[in-house]
Amino acid sequence: MPAITVQGAVLGAGISGAAGATEESVDLLPRGHRVGKWTVGEPIGVGGWSTVYAARPSGRAGGPDLPAEVALKIMPTAGLAPRQARRIVESAHREVELGRRTGHPRLIGLIESFVLGAPDRPALDGAIVLVMERAAGSLRELLDAGVPEADRGRLIEGICAGLAHLHRAGWVHADLKPENVLLGRDGSVKLSDFGLAAELTGTHGYAPPLGTLDYLPPERWKAPLGAQGVQVRPSADIWALGVVIHEVFASGTSPFAGATPLARGAAVQEYGEGRAPLRMDHAVPPFWRQLAADCLAPTHEARAGHTADSLLGRIAAARRTPRRRRIRPRGRARAALLAVALCATAGAALSGGTPRDDPARPTGDLTVFNADRTCRSRPAREPQCSLGLAIDPMAPYTPANVVPIRVWHGDPLTAECRLPHGLPIVDEDGHRSTQWFRVHLPTGSTPPTAWLPAVRTRTHPSLPDCPHPSP
Repeated sequence: MPAITVQGAVLGAGISGAAGATEESVDLLPRGHRVGKWTVGEPIGVGGWSTVYAARPSGRAGGPDLPAEVALKIMPTAGLAPRQARRIVESAHREVELGRRTGHPRLIGLIESFVLGAPDRPALDGAIVLVMERAAGSLRELLDAGVPEADRGRLIEGICAGLAHLHRAGWVHADLKPENVLLGRDGSVKLSDFGLAAELTGTHGYAPPLGTLDYLPPERWKAPLGAQGVQVRPSADIWALGVVIHEVFASGTSPFAGATPLARGAAVQEYGEGRAPLRMDHAVPPFWRQLAADCLAPTHEARAGHTADSLLGRIAAARRTPRRRRIRPRGRARAALLAVALCATAGAALSGGTPRDDPARPTGDLTVFNADRTCRSRPAREPQCSLGLAIDPMAPYTPANVVPIRVWHGDPLTAECRLPHGLPIVDEDGHRSTQWFRVHLPTGSTPPTAWLPAVRTRTHPSLPDCPHPSP
């Protein structure tokens, strides 16, 4: 196959690819073509302004100093309007400058960059090429497949380590999202795609008015656009990290409800203005819920104290602390304890008393219980300590299945019936239950009732079974 010559070295790298690339961009380089000292393989990623190909060293170009596999990011500039071409070149300068100055095991490695000379292929003539480390996949792909529970904390720790290094070096990533978190074959985590990265000059830098809507902090939605772009600060990356933490532990769902990125963006702005609480999925464990809540503080000022370095220290300390295991009695000991419990219940009934786990309350009265001890000790109704009431007890217990009204530890509720076999729910202490209570909401609420999982209360009144699971 003919070779495409290298026209000249540049300080260049690819910008973040946006959706909408055409099939023509995928066919820019047929398999087997030579680009510089690399032989092109199959396309492995497509964006609005770039295509990424697998590649390997060509013939004698290989050696101990070259990796066996790389990724080529091709960014054509032919046929673009001057402003578009300038945006690609500026992005290339930023990414390569960052790559040359801030190499780190948690950042994807840049091997070389150059401009192509391809007079026989006008669409490629003058294209910018990035030669990068080859990854095995992305966090987005892993989220789609399901992140193994044992890997979740390690992945977040790796992302945080990459951010901490970037911020110490004076850069803001400005487009952190699962697509830009790459995973090596050994499971290593590497941040990638620094096309929107901003170098700090003092407390902030400037980036193009671009980004992925689902990961923009509240202040970015109304940030003024100046001659240098929009202001960005490290706290913007911390916000995006909070969203990613939630996604990793909540099966890829955002903490902000909405059917589209714009709808979720509206929910972000409502939260940022104090008109809505933060609603996180109950699948997020207590430590990670608190960490995500700190990352998702509604203003830059509230997030500023939660630096990537401080978050990394908290994660490392938590991962070093062995998890306490609950000891469950077995065999005869378990049977003896069960007999004691039954006797205590029977004795209480005969004497007119009430068992300790079933306080004497009027039928239908419940008290909300939060298994998170830190939330039980806080008198203030902090957003991160609120609990959700489900719309449908047979559907996944996610932010999309939660009514707008929130409850806190100690809140009184009135239940009208119980559903013995709803969706199983496990609380922060590992207690599991399939039982749900249908509770009344304040007059005028829509819907008028909602569902509280039994693990969210320690009062279990005598109630009739609900005739059906509809709210």
